[in-house]
Amino acid sequence: MSDFQTWMGQVQASTETALAAHLPAADAIPQRLHQAMRYAALGGGKRVRPLLAHAAGALTQAPIERLEAAACAVELIHAYSLVHDDLPCMDDDVLRRGRPTCHVEYDEATALLVGDALQTRAFEILSRPGLADPAQQLEMVALLAHASGSLGMCGGQAIDLGSVGQALNQPELELMHALKTGALIRAAVLLGALCGDPLETRQREQLDRFAKRAGLLFQVVDDILDCTASTATLGKTAGKDEAADKPTYVSLLGLEGAKSYAEELRADALDALALFGDRARRLTELADFICHRHF
Repeated sequence: MSDFQTWMGQVQASTETALAAHLPAADAIPQRLHQAMRYAALGGGKRVRPLLAHAAGALTQAPIERLEAAACAVELIHAYSLVHDDLPCMDDDVLRRGRPTCHVEYDEATALLVGDALQTRAFEILSRPGLADPAQQLEMVALLAHASGSLGMCGGQAIDLGSVGQALNQPELELMHALKTGALIRAAVLLGALCGDPLETRQREQLDRFAKRAGLLFQVVDDILDCTASTATLGKTAGKDEAADKPTYVSLLGLEGAKSYAEELRADALDALALFGDRARRLTELADFICHRHF
């Protein structure tokens, strides 16, 4: 096992432990809701956003307790978005991370409340008194709120739902995914960095550039995998976007064109990290991991 794989496993395990501690106990009233929250948030996923938060925190010598709080907050927002995204009124999916989706395992009303509760729990964690310097902490809360709302993830989802059956050009597709997927990935990177010492203006600009490229890269690779990997490999329904006539990078650029674009995004992301030197080693490794997973 490589040093990167060992580090990744450690962060994934610590994130799972921290999430389990931050979520209400399964036997706390109302039990069904709390059991469903834990079902949706625990026991699955690659934890890419927590990994990015921890890797960015290495640039600023961030304390581990702050990084774990930021990682849990952004991961709970991600988990809530998946629960709502899978609902019949949205993408109507029955499989997530190799298990029945939350509304299938429980029911639609419970799944709706699970998403609501995971979202609010994320901000409880991030606003906990004493987590960081007050001004720094307020910036972190505002960053995650913006990334999650109508000018971020929710806005991207709205564009996605309105784009079924439409032919989007590349700038339109990139705007949609910069909001739907990229905004939360960008937030994970910047939150991790904000947990530590302040960056200089140029450093923050380059880190932001990396985060934006990484967010688009993640989506391009997701579109590729949706066309090339099996449902068993993905842990979710493969080919669903194509079947639903949703615009993707593969439908726009072709499979080989999408793979080529992924490599371009990876190279641009790595170039943005050049000024950090070896301090950005984990972010560099994560960019490679995001780009080359399963293909």
